[in-house]
Amino acid sequence: MKHTLICAAAMAMATTATAESWDMPTPYGDSTFHTQNIIQFADDVRAATDGGLDITIHSAGSLFPHSEIKSAVRNRSVPIGEFFLSTLSNEDLAFGIDSQPFVATSYEDAAKLWEAQRPVITELLAEQGLMPLFSVPWPAQGLYTNGEIATVEDLNGLRFRAYNAALEEFAALAGAAPVQIEASDIPQAFATGQVAAMITSPSTGVNSTAWDFVTHYTPINAWVPKNIVVVNQRVFDGLDADTQAAVLDAAMTAQARGWEMSAAEATDMTAALAENGITVYEPSEELVTGLRAIGATMLETWNANASDSAKAVLEAYEN
Repeated sequence: MKHTLICAAAMAMATTATAESWDMPTPYGDSTFHTQNIIQFADDVRAATDGGLDITIHSAGSLFPHSEIKSAVRNRSVPIGEFFLSTLSNEDLAFGIDSQPFVATSYEDAAKLWEAQRPVITELLAEQGLMPLFSVPWPAQGLYTNGEIATVEDLNGLRFRAYNAALEEFAALAGAAPVQIEASDIPQAFATGQVAAMITSPSTGVNSTAWDFVTHYTPINAWVPKNIVVVNQRVFDGLDADTQAAVLDAAMTAQARGWEMSAAEATDMTAALAENGITVYEPSEELVTGLRAIGATMLETWNANASDSAKAVLEAYEN
């Protein structure tokens, strides 16, 4: 009996010694479906490894600001993190093709684009010691304003919330004044007059209680941008084979689950906007035509500046 207890204690100590804890920063709050999906991902990894790998989620930029998460994973301040993929467009335009207006406007198109994008992004990230685990889209982006927008000209002069370079360019071409604002700062930005309009998902609209500061929303379905979860390759390589397999399996499950959650969000959150008093209306033909013209101009600029890798993504997607 004594021998059995000693063996059990030794096994427990060995398990504790080999157990690993990862901190994982994410940019969005706990109510955001991306964060909820990542929490489930961490639970799946924990269960599959019998607690051998414990991932603690630090949401809403509480551990690192959004803009620093990728660098934190790269320099191994943390082993894993999530960020908005197109924020890396300044490194290579391949990262931001999903935020080009009217290139991919449905989940079917977005999935096809990710299939073309992933191998290129994997190679680009590998050069920085990073490995993508999974990517999940936001619902298609819609337009939030005070009052109905009938044409592009109605946006002229409005201070416009932007979250990446593509949206800055989009707002400028529409005659608006782009202002970089993180999702967590949206309510304050509207309250203080920093911005008066935005393009974002119905999810972000609900999470920021958009009905407190705008009156109208129209689902222009401009693009379907994605978040990505990456891991430091060196840290991942340091895991044993079984733990690596558990992480990859959980990532595959999280990606499939996340896309399903996003599609449900698109419907549910648009309904929630209306239930909370926002007027939801279909965009006019004139508005869509004007916005698509901006998108075509932006794609010309994108092509003129894109790397061969980025162009390969677009070519693979279109063919």
